[in-house]
Amino acid sequence: MTSSQDIFSLRRSARRVAADLGLERQDQVRLATALSELGRDRLGCGALTVSFRLDAAEQPALVVTLEWDRGTPPPAETLELAARLVQVEYDPDDDHSRIVVRQSLPPGGPSLPELRRRLAETLGHDAPTTEADHLRAQTRDLITALEETRAQREELRRLNEELEETNQGVLALYSELTKELETTNSGVLALHSELDEKSRQLREAGEAKTRFWTNISHELRTPINAIVALSRLLLDPESPALTADQRQQVAFIASSGGTLLALVGDLLDVAKAEAGQLEVQAAPVDLRLLVAELTGTLLSGYGAEDVRFTTPEPACLPTIVTDEHLLTRVLRNLLSNALKFTDRGEVRLDVRVDGDPGAAAVRFTVSDTGIGIPEDELGRVFEEFYQVRGPHQNGRAGTGLGLPYARMLTELLGGTLTLTSTHGAGTRVTVRIPELDRARPAPQQVKEDGSDQ
Repeated sequence: MTSSQDIFSLRRSARRVAADLGLERQDQVRLATALSELGRDRLGCGALTVSFRLDAAEQPALVVTLEWDRGTPPPAETLELAARLVQVEYDPDDDHSRIVVRQSLPPGGPSLPELRRRLAETLGHDAPTTEADHLRAQTRDLITALEETRAQREELRRLNEELEETNQGVLALYSELTKELETTNSGVLALHSELDEKSRQLREAGEAKTRFWTNISHELRTPINAIVALSRLLLDPESPALTADQRQQVAFIASSGGTLLALVGDLLDVAKAEAGQLEVQAAPVDLRLLVAELTGTLLSGYGAEDVRFTTPEPACLPTIVTDEHLLTRVLRNLLSNALKFTDRGEVRLDVRVDGDPGAAAVRFTVSDTGIGIPEDELGRVFEEFYQVRGPHQNGRAGTGLGLPYARMLTELLGGTLTLTSTHGAGTRVTVRIPELDRARPAPQQVKEDGSDQ
């Protein structure tokens, strides 16, 4: 072997020999790739020769030997790369060195004499190859490897669905596929990062499930315990007629029941949306009534003396065509979050018409002067059941569903939800809902007393 043309011929010969001896297509590519890399590295060495033979050991194997008289030793990196694909042995010698490549043949195949006949026939009829032939062969190998890897990825997806509750099984399968992918060339290795991303998403899904059972069990148990305890107190035969305290306790029961009902409703909507069963019921929605109902509900549950809750002037609110139920849930979650994590200052709802031609929409902006979100947590606040940990959670129980639930419903309505926040300075969430009925004028920003500013 003295030129690049000989390397092309070596790759082709290796591929044809491997195919005729019954090796699978993937093993054919591995053997051909390893030999071409080793041969390319040894070009220029004195008296370089390549020989093929069959080893009649316990399990028949194809043995390819590269021999040379003089030249620099092969780099460790080249030997390590080839060893990833096939079994490689390097025998250094000052006068006569060699590299032996061994590829086991599949058990239960033809007899050894038949294998030798095929080897001799294949090598005897091997025709010269050109660089174009070599490139075409490499392209075919790459396409084949991509198809096989794509098929493996589909199989991995199916297995992950079956084993999603058994994280160890998923990780073992991922490890096995990783080892297989490490043996391919650079074109196929690009798919490895995609499989790694899928595995990461599976692990995050497992973490989300854990957070779900931890948070939701606590959140459901708290209002239920209050309802049960207060109900027993009221139903006690020794209890007198309802007093002012008992009426207050009944109010606590109603509040806890409402909290529980809203929580269960949110969870059911999330489940329906993920199953594709949550449908949009579009109809004209009067935002004046919607905002008024939200204001009354939220102030009764989050009425903090040091927090101003500012909404637009009713006369400026338009009527839009959308799903009132889903829009109410979006705004309720965003506003309740803002009120929950704002101790002083202002929580503000602004509404304005986005008048871009051909893209009419209403833009809702919820801003607050609360505790804000740390920068390193911004990427995770839209994960289901994830909550930013810290002392700010004392007395502020939640499920971690508010923001991901609001964004999911916004997208279901055909809109977008974006969030910006500065730790210690507040948060701003903007929801853009399309398909606006522009029968009313765009609203103006107002002060707490309703006057223009």
